[in-house]
Amino acid sequence: MADGTMDLEGFRAEARRWLEAHCPPAMRTPMPEDEVVWGGRNPTFKNPHAKEWLEAMASRGWTAPRWPKEYGGGGLSAQEDLVLQSELRRIKARPPLFSFGLWMFGPALLEYGDEAQKKQHLPKIVRGEIRWCQGYSEPGAGSDLAALQTKCEDKGDHYLVNGQKIWTSYANEADWMFCLVRTDFTVKHEGISFILFDMRSEGVETRPIKLISGSSPFCETFLTDVKVPKDNLVGRLGGGWDIAKRLLQYERQSISAGGFGGAGGLTLVDLAQAYAPMRDGRMVDGDLRGRIAEQLMADRAFSLTVQRAAEMAKANQGVGHMASVFKVAAASQNQRKTELMLETMGAKALGWKGAGFKPEELKVTRDWLRAKGNSIEGGTTEVNLNVVAKRVLGLRDHQ
Repeated sequence: MADGTMDLEGFRAEARRWLEAHCPPAMRTPMPEDEVVWGGRNPTFKNPHAKEWLEAMASRGWTAPRWPKEYGGGGLSAQEDLVLQSELRRIKARPPLFSFGLWMFGPALLEYGDEAQKKQHLPKIVRGEIRWCQGYSEPGAGSDLAALQTKCEDKGDHYLVNGQKIWTSYANEADWMFCLVRTDFTVKHEGISFILFDMRSEGVETRPIKLISGSSPFCETFLTDVKVPKDNLVGRLGGGWDIAKRLLQYERQSISAGGFGGAGGLTLVDLAQAYAPMRDGRMVDGDLRGRIAEQLMADRAFSLTVQRAAEMAKANQGVGHMASVFKVAAASQNQRKTELMLETMGAKALGWKGAGFKPEELKVTRDWLRAKGNSIEGGTTEVNLNVVAKRVLGLRDHQ
């Protein structure tokens, strides 16, 4: 047996022992949406074992397994991380932390941040001590993000920011924001910079936006004379567009990896078994049975493809424009899946509230409505198709 294989088997055995000792039994069950751990300055843990699980994983740096140890990460190799993830799946462990810092901002900061910024922010992300939100889109700059107008003025010892952001996910619950601002109005892309600021800063106001599903994950964020320390500029002045593009790739990659999946709830198989008419252990509706089987196979194939692409990207130190391909596919698949879930439930999918419906049934209906936004968030389907056409397929712009 090769030494590398022996080392990995040794790591597997050690990781298995550690997980068995430190992952509470309550953290090896499907996770209800109201038990998701987002962390932050004032974190909430509906399930007390979730706090124990987060602290244990963070102590090993395993909330960010491949990040360098000097920034709080696990310092694992790609192969070791694959082993760790397989062991977590083996015991059906819940994710200890959901975090835009882990999925989006942290990887970008590792690439573009200076040493002081990395030491200040990355360990707190690993431990779930700060919850981050993204300040990108504006009322007049969505699909054409580079048209953003949020003004950032140099005031000598600090920057002064004025403007409005929209669709800022969970801004009303976040502690810090990574934000695109305009520092030069004479040029378009080269006039954009990337800054960070504390959401407790004077002049920051958030207002939730209620969706048709009844939830309010998005916010409007108003910035009025917000003072930002100059040390909070990431990269060079006017270099924010490059950071923004890379972070969007990480965002689309993370969305695709999750397939827009929720934190828990009923699966297609669960619904089929609970609601579809059966005969001899099989669904009577052969057409619906076939479409469910096709969806399950497509979901599995998509998941494996994203995993393979992620490994290839990490080996090459970054993600590419294939993230746009996956984002389009993930949105389409999740919308098809939620449609199938409603069809499988029949009349039980018609509920909105009331004693005649179980909470998990009402969640399926709301998830179907929520999925309509998948075509917009993280870059619209139209924008991502344009990226694919130009950057992946190499098609020319229409003249």
